[in-house]
Amino acid sequence: MMDPDMWRRMSDELAAGCCRMLAPCPDTAGPVPVLTIYPTRTATTPVPFGPYQLTVAMDAPVAEGRYPLVVISHGSGGTPLTHRDLALHLARRGYVVALAEHPGNNRTDNSLAGTEAILASRPVQLRAVIDAVLASPHFSTHLRDEAVAVIGHSLGGYTALALAGGRPTSLPDESPTGIARSVDVVSDARVRALVLLAPATPWFRQDDALAEVTVPILMYQGARDSITPPWNATIVEQGVADRSRVTLRVIEHAGHYSFFSVFPPAMVTPTFPPAQDPPGFDRAQFLPQMFDDIAAFLQHTL
Repeated sequence: MMDPDMWRRMSDELAAGCCRMLAPCPDTAGPVPVLTIYPTRTATTPVPFGPYQLTVAMDAPVAEGRYPLVVISHGSGGTPLTHRDLALHLARRGYVVALAEHPGNNRTDNSLAGTEAILASRPVQLRAVIDAVLASPHFSTHLRDEAVAVIGHSLGGYTALALAGGRPTSLPDESPTGIARSVDVVSDARVRALVLLAPATPWFRQDDALAEVTVPILMYQGARDSITPPWNATIVEQGVADRSRVTLRVIEHAGHYSFFSVFPPAMVTPTFPPAQDPPGFDRAQFLPQMFDDIAAFLQHTL
């Protein structure tokens, strides 16, 4: 593990590079689009990504060094860009961050939402992303392939747990037969840490479903989350083999979307729930604290 003072000095000098990739994944709904944010020393400029803007250096060289890989998995029907500020924060502190867009379960194509197929394919997609980034000529000499973390929001939290060894069971309405059944998922021994944000976990209620998840977990739960209420976090705490490896942060007044980046003003409307927070919660004030906490957790575990 790098000396903390050296890590801080190095990260103070880093900017964020950015490149687009496609991770081949023939067994699912198609290749996985990936936006990779990484450490660079190249000058940055504001770049538009749809309604958002990221201050990055497009296709810049990776800063000299070897870095852990962090893969971010968005929620059902979402976009990885809702976690753009977290990705930028981590890249500037010495992480290569892969923002994966799940085929068939994203903002522009949500055709597989609520199906057993997406439960099986999401972990496959993340594994394909890890393979693709580690093999990329742009990153291969700058990555520590034994140091991979997954950050997941909502159904992305399910995806992270499945990839780390969880054994899910579908819900009855997700199965073609209307009967709950075990879902075959891939796990990946390269995953060494998880960060779960408002995780969705009802697929792990069976006995021993999380018994093989042994990696350290940092978990954030909104106290006023009505979509994945606190019992979802309880499933993780009670299901893993070693509860001491789970750090739970229950955030007062936070809702399901309170862990997203702040949206541009034009998107902050009463008809767009992801931009809204429960009364008493200040997303802009909270997020920098959470980003620092996640970076410290990853630095300690990876």
